[in-house]
Amino acid sequence: MKMWISAIACTAVLGLGACENLTTNQRTVAGVTGGAAAGLLTAKALGAGSDWQLISALGGAAAGTVVAQNQNRKVCAYSRGDGTYYEAACP
Repeated sequence: MKMWISAIACTAVLGLGACENLTTNQRTVAGVTGGAAAGLLTAKALGAGSDWQLISALGGAAAGTVVAQNQNRKVCAYSRGDGTYYEAACP
């Protein structure tokens, strides 16, 4: 079962590369959906209870939204090494 879930998660991550020509709203929806799915699949793979699965899906959706919005802005966050971050253009 865990192997099956891992295979689906890997396929989903690889499929995100197809999101190149999306509008801003489409990219955000794809980020929310992909993040929620990744959070849920990770929680299931780790054998978490239903409460933690919900929390993981919500956290994944939030992370997916941030990633999608940062890709729209073409800005990446970089660590300074002292616990702070700065934003600069993505490579």
